[in-house]
Amino acid sequence: MKKNIGIDVKAPQKICADKHCPFHGSLSVHGRIFIGKVVSDKMSKSVTVSWDRTIFVPKYERYEKQRSKVKAHNPECISVRAGDVVKIMQCRPISKTKHFVVVESLEK
Repeated sequence: MKKNIGIDVKAPQKICADKHCPFHGSLSVHGRIFIGKVVSDKMSKSVTVSWDRTIFVPKYERYEKQRSKVKAHNPECISVRAGDVVKIMQCRPISKTKHFVVVESLEK
């Protein structure tokens, strides 16, 4: 049974028994949504997602490019790999550094 998580994303075809899955488990999602590229998938059930952003520096009146990097939970039903473009969403803290969960894989 797939539940509605509150945003317009494609639900995964596979069914998993992961309790931290927003579609099949009890994890609720809220807050911020980011789209980024998976940099690393070497951890168990976790991925590192990175995206670029620009910051205006008033002193020099120019823009500076910065990179943000967060760790996100990778549910069994979605299971993304390094190099994939994904949509992640904020959730309650799953561990010390994981506060996001992958909700959709956009590109392989």
